Amino acid sequence: MKALVFEKPDQPVVVDLPMPSINDTEVMVRTRTVGICHSDYELLAGRYIIPISYPVTPGHEWCGEIVEVGKAVKNFRVGDRVVGECVVRTPERLHHFGFSMDGADRQYFSVNPDWLHKLPDGVDDNRGALIEPFTCGFYAVLRSGGTNASETVVVSGGGTIGLVSAAAAIGMGANVIVVDPIQTRRDVALKLGASEALDPSVASERIRELTQGRGADLVVEASGHAASLAAVFDYVGENGRMSMVGINIGQKIQADLGLIQMKNLTVRGCIGSPGVWPAAIRFLEKTGIDLSPIQTHHFSLTDAVEAFTLGQNAQACIKVTLNTQGLN
Repeated sequence: MKALVFEKPDQPVVVDLPMPSINDTEVMVRTRTVGICHSDYELLAGRYIIPISYPVTPGHEWCGEIVEVGKAVKNFRVGDRVVGECVVRTPERLHHFGFSMDGADRQYFSVNPDWLHKLPDGVDDNRGALIEPFTCGFYAVLRSGGTNASETVVVSGGGTIGLVSAAAAIGMGANVIVVDPIQTRRDVALKLGASEALDPSVASERIRELTQGRGADLVVEASGHAASLAAVFDYVGENGRMSMVGINIGQKIQADLGLIQMKNLTVRGCIGSPGVWPAAIRFLEKTGIDLSPIQTHHFSLTDAVEAFTLGQNAQACIKVTLNTQGLN
């Protein structure tokens, strides 16, 4: 089978690997689609938030089909389309699928069915690969109390996590404004249903105008960039909430933190999507939100190295997706 392997930092290669096997408590999954995530580039560069070793196959945003079922497996059958959580526990330790253990950038893999969730018929394979990032955005909104049609939500950062956070808030009924300096990302935000998509240079004034001076009820900081991390304290209104999901570790920024007290803000850090996968999948199914505009480029798994090169160009693309269509 074909697989993408990071042999060592900055050395991605597509190779032929032996087919895996399963034991009585596992299932075999044939990968259909896999998204490339910013954290995959951290892995490729030789760094991640937990210890990692090489060689390793990345891929934690995936959709696949079960093609073989172990004798002791009761809740899944051949033909089920599934997605899987990426922070998983084995008897030995807590693992990050696609980081500390091999992931889904390969045609087939064996997996513990306890990590899996069935994909509804109404969610196609491409959107299936967006389930994992969507759960993170969904959690980012829920972490700060959720939202509703009475509120204005500002999402700062129009990358994948920012856009799925916006989609979650839109699905909950809120008026959503997305802030990002890149026009193509602002265009996608509007396709998803945002009421406004603003360049940061005009965001503060326009947000005050759109909210009649109140400011946002909830701000989701989804970029991790210093300028955004500083600006969001201006976007939020009095008694507002802030969900900090953008990753910025080990850097220092200047921000007017006195506004936390002056505005009586609730600020929460947010990472991952613990405990929300079933609800997030039901939410996507029931709302019918179409996340496909986020997927700007599609590649065959055999062209994964080229895909990873393109994916580093934030001006050209948002989410690059690999697929195994046409591969035996």
